[in-house]
Amino acid sequence: MNLVKQLGQFPDEKRKEYFSTLSNYRDGKFQNILITPALLEGESMTKALLGSLCKIENAFPRTALPFVATDLKNLRPDENVMVWFGHSSYFIQTDGRRFLIDPVFSGNASPMPGSVKAFQGADYYKPEHMPDIDYLLISHDHWDHLDYKTVQALKNKVGVVICGLGTGQHFEYWGWSPEKIIEKNWWESIDLAEGFTITLTPARHFSGRLLNRNISLWTSFVLKTPSKNLYLGGDSGYGNHFTEVGEKYGPFDLAVMECGQYNAKWPYIHSLPEEIIKEVKELKAKNFIPVHHSKFKLAQHSWYEPLELVSQYAEESHQPITLPVIGEKVNLDKLEQTIWKKWWKEYI
Repeated sequence: MNLVKQLGQFPDEKRKEYFSTLSNYRDGKFQNILITPALLEGESMTKALLGSLCKIENAFPRTALPFVATDLKNLRPDENVMVWFGHSSYFIQTDGRRFLIDPVFSGNASPMPGSVKAFQGADYYKPEHMPDIDYLLISHDHWDHLDYKTVQALKNKVGVVICGLGTGQHFEYWGWSPEKIIEKNWWESIDLAEGFTITLTPARHFSGRLLNRNISLWTSFVLKTPSKNLYLGGDSGYGNHFTEVGEKYGPFDLAVMECGQYNAKWPYIHSLPEEIIKEVKELKAKNFIPVHHSKFKLAQHSWYEPLELVSQYAEESHQPITLPVIGEKVNLDKLEQTIWKKWWKEYI
């Protein structure tokens, strides 16, 4: 496959001219609300890369992870469900509309063939398992969230793509019709249909598919439907935006929280497990599901550590948590009535 094609395309001059009028764009790059170094003070990229080469215990599952083969094409129209596919890919059907978020179904999260491979058992779902999708949501353009092979295979199944500013340029370069792409800035809302609104909200992270960082926007989403209010978190370190989103749009029935691929050496761009409960409470979320784990090794922690720690902290703080296996249906109408098994313990 042509690597150049996979890289996507830098925003065109028309986009950049518009971006330059925005308060969160400066010197040709989008900016976080808070100053956000890539690494902890005193750390260097060289040290971080060398650290990533050190062997750690249980970085990969010893056996295939469990999954449920849910037939997404034959869900009842009245089912309000979420299905997680591992890492940050998931499907939501609510009030008759279908949403697909950050799908990565190609088997790896890197432009290099054979690298950053999906764990055994975590890669069951493919584009052909997806039903027609009303809205494809992309939180940012990193390889583990925007996968060229996957989105190209889904092109004829997707009604509309919704993403942050600049990310739509990749889709246009890949042959998608501009009429199918909606790009917005933080705090901008889109009325999708009667009772359905999506608002792009801040995240504390960065973007870039190779060397050029932050030329497109990273985001989280608030999805309001006739019966649900959902927070769909993109990759993010802790910041004051969680409180602001909670005050403006909460309380939420469910928050999807990125929890995994963290490291104490880069605490500003990925939340540590002990920060997740604080974020959930600041969002005013009644329940949450931790994602961004159990499919790819992108950081120096055991594959199950995010689940083990965040579930422990949730119990200690009496915070309801949702813990499905890959492919298992989450009934969005019965979140508080569902007791989840700590499935990963059988695979440690």
